[in-house]
Amino acid sequence: MSLSGTTVAPRDFPANGGGLCQKGWTSGSLLTSPARLTSPLIRVDGELVPGSWDDALTRIVRGITEIQSRHGKDGVAIFGGGGLTNEKAYLLGKFARVALGTSQIDYNGRFCMSSAAAAGTKAFGVDRGLPFPLTDLGEADVVLLVGANPAETMPPFMQHLRHAADTGSLVVVDPRRTPTAEQASLHLAPAPGTDLALALGILHALVADGMLDSSYVDTRTQGFEAVWRIVARWWPERVERVTGVSAADQRRVAVLLAEAGNAYILTARGAEQHASGSDTVSAWINLALALGLPGRAGSGYGCLTGQGNGQGGREHGQKADQLPGYRKIDDPAARAHVARVWGVPADSLPGPGRSAYELLDALGGENGPHGLLVFGSNVVVSAPRSAHIAEKLSTLDLLVVADLVLSETAALADVVLPVTQWAEEDGTMTNLEGRILLRRAAIDPPPGVRTDLEVLNELSTRLGQPPERFSTDAETVFTELREASRGGLADYSGVSYERLRDGEALYWPVPGDDHPGTPRMFLDAFAHADGRARFVPVDHRGPAETPDAEFPLHATTGRVLQHYQSGAQTRLIAELNETVPEAYVEVHPETAARSGLADGDWAKVVSRRGETVARVRHTASARPDVVFLPFHFPGAQRANLFTNPALDPTSRMPEFKVCAVRLEKAGGAAR
Repeated sequence: MSLSGTTVAPRDFPANGGGLCQKGWTSGSLLTSPARLTSPLIRVDGELVPGSWDDALTRIVRGITEIQSRHGKDGVAIFGGGGLTNEKAYLLGKFARVALGTSQIDYNGRFCMSSAAAAGTKAFGVDRGLPFPLTDLGEADVVLLVGANPAETMPPFMQHLRHAADTGSLVVVDPRRTPTAEQASLHLAPAPGTDLALALGILHALVADGMLDSSYVDTRTQGFEAVWRIVARWWPERVERVTGVSAADQRRVAVLLAEAGNAYILTARGAEQHASGSDTVSAWINLALALGLPGRAGSGYGCLTGQGNGQGGREHGQKADQLPGYRKIDDPAARAHVARVWGVPADSLPGPGRSAYELLDALGGENGPHGLLVFGSNVVVSAPRSAHIAEKLSTLDLLVVADLVLSETAALADVVLPVTQWAEEDGTMTNLEGRILLRRAAIDPPPGVRTDLEVLNELSTRLGQPPERFSTDAETVFTELREASRGGLADYSGVSYERLRDGEALYWPVPGDDHPGTPRMFLDAFAHADGRARFVPVDHRGPAETPDAEFPLHATTGRVLQHYQSGAQTRLIAELNETVPEAYVEVHPETAARSGLADGDWAKVVSRRGETVARVRHTASARPDVVFLPFHFPGAQRANLFTNPALDPTSRMPEFKVCAVRLEKAGGAAR
């Protein structure tokens, strides 16, 4: 692979086997894209114009100071991202709590993995996406994949499912007939928002037919009786009426899993992005526990992360309720430990703030933030009810965005700061297995571009912090992160750049310099005090919004192979954008015909919150009651113009995956 004249030798890395998807092998073109930002932009008389770094930073600090003098410390907020390195995520959380003194910080990972994190913590005492190496999946007799489409979202992952697919033992749960479902031996297509009921039905079949792993349940778990009292009411025939999945297929899955020597249950966004997402994931974990899978070599439960640093990004303090090492911010011992590392009084640290959508929804309000600094996120496209969020951003006294291109959110900012890309900076990432990876700079950034660490250092110094408190050197920041995480659930204290440079495969927790890391968790005990996993009683309650006469269809959203997240970067890569240049709506031909829509027509997808314009794509395999749209597109083609911001009560995850809509003819092409 060549990056602007620099040749990078490939290596056989186990997670991807040396493979890249289209997004990976085209990513180098963005490094020299003419759309690249190379100088700060400052809004003058309503227009963004190039300015100096000194002028940009002066304006930001003046704005922060003025806002906090009028509205208090919480008058300024931070919004981070799950694609930031561990060092950036850590320093961003520290910057919010120490330099700004604000409790108002959260990040876009709240929109991705938060429900699985909440469910995993309840069940196991800790959240690590996969508590085993990816390569373990290659030996599985059965893999049950719930709400995931890795054939498009992370194609190299599919090699780990090849054995299960080739032996007829890959089961996929998804309302759509995705490219991943095409490779499955059994595809279950429940109505959107009914995954939880399906999990209850399969568990009922497992227990009723005498396949419960009673020995495991008795010795390694607690709480099964309370779960069974609910599950007993969800026999497969009842579940069939709710989900549309036949009772026979539910029983077939139960038998496949129970008879397998090695089996895995994996969940992803399709299970999580609901107002009951935490409960839904808990239901699938309950099934895994009843089968005796977690904490057994060669089997288990895991969650597939959705962003580049989806695991590490949620561990080190950019969540509203969290401090580094997966510590809780309202835990006095955690506050004391981290405050000592930071060199500040524990009582100076703010308490928990608002979660991501609640923070955005509060912007400009009487008790909400009046200034917002955004790092690594494009909320104008990615947040639910996105037109409302764009309006909220417009009410701010100060909006600052650090990005490498002029995203839709950056285009609304008062100040835009150009920052480095992946190939231009050192830093660590933590992949979905919990393995810490060292990413080295391969090329120099363009003149005028700074790292996020340099931005935070300069801002904090101008706000009165000692310059050494916010280092610009990634290894120095990581060394401090190690100490801040020491003794926490996500303990990185034994990880060092030196060990990573030497090629050690280190999976957290790594609680000492000579500790080999923990590639497989829970083999001896779970992370609860008594060492037992917890069954969590959950019941099906359905989506927050159901179809009716006015809005008769379910709408669900997701990704496509060629684009990533809000599309701000991938839409600038010609090879990707030419393949999928616009939003589309997958719809069954008969459903489209009832709305007078031919294949290729422009349609409006209308909900109670707004409408999106998309090109009709007839899809014979679609459920007649479901339409699907990718969420990568801007303007009138934003899928999140109609999505429902109803929040999960535990994870605060919005209900991206299902809402009620209708189809209408659109007057012309979308802009």
